[in-house]
Amino acid sequence: MLTLAIAQNVVGASAPKAASNPIMGFMPIILIFVVFYFLLIRPQKKQQKEQKQLISELQKNDEVVTAGGIHGTIVNLQEDVITLRIDENTRMKVQRSSIQTVKKKKQQ
Repeated sequence: MLTLAIAQNVVGASAPKAASNPIMGFMPIILIFVVFYFLLIRPQKKQQKEQKQLISELQKNDEVVTAGGIHGTIVNLQEDVITLRIDENTRMKVQRSSIQTVKKKKQQ
């Protein structure tokens, strides 16, 4: 019993804790935001910028692939609508924003 009472007194008699810096409490949150920015937000913005540039540089006779996987050649360009030639006698109108990649640029 005596040893238990002494042990409790030793634990209870520890030095008072120093006040911690409030900025150090926010450091994990700040660190998580920085990691999210460099791993998620920044690459996504870069990819969106490249996609916007790709769509703005489309020209007639470019071979493209849509987001749905349709392969075709641009026959006509309008403001928001592109006409694709899928086969010899098959044409399809798609939204400009649905163009995913350009397979081959027009030969100049």
